[in-house]
Amino acid sequence: MNRIRIKITGQSGSGLLSVGEIISSAIGALKYYVVTDREYPSLIKGGQSCYIINVSDKPIFSLSDGEDILVKIEKESEILKNGVKIFGGDATKMALECGGSAIMQNMVLTGMVWKILGFGLDALEKELKAKFGNVAKEMILKNLECLKKGYESVETEDGFWNLKVSGGGTRENILMDGSRAVALGAVACGVRAYFGYPMSPASNVLTYLAEMSGKTDMVVKQAEDEITAVQMSLGAMYMGARAFTATSGGGYDLMTETVSLAGIMENPLVVLIGQRPGPGTGLPTWTAQGDLNLAMHSSHGEFPRAVIGLGDAEDSFRLMAEAFNFAEKFQTPVIVLSEKNILEGKISVSRKVFEEKLKIERGLREGVIDGEMRRGERYKITESGVSPRWIPGEGNEYYFANGDEHCENGDDTEDSEKVREMYEKRMRKFSAMKEEIPAPEIFGVKKDADISFVGWGGTKNVMRDIIDLYAEKGVKVNFLHYSFVWPIEEKAVKDFFADNKNVNLIEGNYLGQFGNLLETGCGVKFKNRLLKFDGRPFFVEDLTKFIDKNLKNRANGK
Repeated sequence: MNRIRIKITGQSGSGLLSVGEIISSAIGALKYYVVTDREYPSLIKGGQSCYIINVSDKPIFSLSDGEDILVKIEKESEILKNGVKIFGGDATKMALECGGSAIMQNMVLTGMVWKILGFGLDALEKELKAKFGNVAKEMILKNLECLKKGYESVETEDGFWNLKVSGGGTRENILMDGSRAVALGAVACGVRAYFGYPMSPASNVLTYLAEMSGKTDMVVKQAEDEITAVQMSLGAMYMGARAFTATSGGGYDLMTETVSLAGIMENPLVVLIGQRPGPGTGLPTWTAQGDLNLAMHSSHGEFPRAVIGLGDAEDSFRLMAEAFNFAEKFQTPVIVLSEKNILEGKISVSRKVFEEKLKIERGLREGVIDGEMRRGERYKITESGVSPRWIPGEGNEYYFANGDEHCENGDDTEDSEKVREMYEKRMRKFSAMKEEIPAPEIFGVKKDADISFVGWGGTKNVMRDIIDLYAEKGVKVNFLHYSFVWPIEEKAVKDFFADNKNVNLIEGNYLGQFGNLLETGCGVKFKNRLLKFDGRPFFVEDLTKFIDKNLKNRANGK
C-alpha cells in the first residue's frame, strides 16, 4: 500500500473535527503512519470545513491532493464522479435510533469509515473512550452505540482496502502537531513564562502551555494585546527568566518596536510567528511562507538577529532550544517562523524525540558581581560583539538599560566616536552568529541528482515524500533544507549548486523571498521556481507535475 487519503467534510460545528481526530488517532495506534491537516473558514460558526487524513504503512510526511474516502457530514449530497463506490445511509436517523442526538451522526459516520478500512471495532472504541474520558458514562455509551451502528451498516466483509491489522510503524510513534511540539520544546529547554494574545494559527501554543502550567509551574498569561505580550516577554528575559510569545504576521507587526528595543538593549527575545497568508487579515485560517522578509527586516535601525524556520513537529521541539540558546548567548532577538499547516496539522513522530534532553546555553555570567569598576562591563566593547550579561539585582552591581544609544556602562551618549564604537560592537555579533549556525541538511543523494531543490521550513515534508517516490522510479531527487534561514550559511548552498546541475527553488510565497536572498547573497541562480501562495500547503501532486515537466523539457533539450 502506498497511501490512503481520507477527507471528512461538512459545516463547521457539525462534529467533523471529532471524527477526524478519533479516526487518525485510532489508525496511528495501529502503527500506521499518519499525516493530517484541517481546512476551515475564518467564521465563528458555519461555512464548509474539512479534516484531511493520509495513511500509509511506510513513513509519509506530507499530504496528497484528492481523496480515496470522502465523508460528507450533510443531510443531502451528491457524488457525480463515475466509479465512486458509495457507502451510507441516514446517519442522523441511526444516531437517534441509538438514543443519541442528531450531532452524533458523526460517530455513525466514523464507524462506517472504520468498517470500510477493514479494521476491527475494538481499536476505535478504545480511542473514543480515551478522547471522551471526562464525559458522563451515559454519553460515552451512546457514542459507542452510534459507532457500532455505523460500523454494522456497511455491508463488506474485509473492508474496501483489506488492510492488515497493523501498519509498518512502531508503538513508539505518536501523533503530534507543531503547536504542542513547540510547547513541549519550551518546557524542555527551561522556559518559565509565556505571554500571548490569541491569534490563529498560534493560539494553540497558548492553550497547550496553559493546560500544562499546573504541572510545569510555568507562568502563562493572556495579555490584552500583542504589544503587551511581547513587552512582558522582553521584561521577563531581562530579569533572567526564559520567556516568549507567539503570534501571526499581523500580530508581529505590532511587536516590531519592542524587537528594535531588544536590539539596542542587547536583550534576548524570542518570538514565534505562525505564518498565514496576508497582507492585512488575508486568509487567517490558511497557510503560507510569506513572512520571511518581515522576520529579517522588521523594526527600525540596524541590529543583528537570527531567523529560524520550523519544518515539522520534530523541529518544533528541538529548535525551540536553539532559539533560546542563540537569543541568550548573543543577546539578540530570535524570530522563529512556523506555518499554519505545521502548527495545526498532525504527523506520526517517534515518542523518543520528546524524551530527548535538550542542550541549554544561558550565556549568563556566573557568580555574584561586586565592585564599581564592573559596571562598565555590561556593554563592554569586545571583539565578538558579545558583552558580559548577568541577572539584574545580582550583588551590588547595576547598569542602565533603555532604548537610547549608550556607553559601555549603559549611560546615554550622543558622542559620535562612542556611538560608532557601540554600533560596530553590536553588529559584530552577526559575524559571530554566522560562525555557529548549523549547516543545512541534504535529503536524498548528495550530488549528481536528476533534479534538485532548495527550500526552508515546511517544504521539507513534501520533498521527503517526493525523494522516496521518485527513487522507486529510478530518478534521483535531492533537497537542501535550511532551518537557520538568517544569517545564511553560504558554503552549503554554493557546494550544492556545484554538485548538482538542475537546482530549483521551492517556496510558499509569491516573490520567492528565500530564493532572492540566496541569489543576491550567495551568487547562485535557480533553474526554475516552484512557488505556491494560495493558502494551501505543497501537495505531492504539485511536485510530481513540476518534476515531470522539468525532466521532459530537459530530455527534449529545452
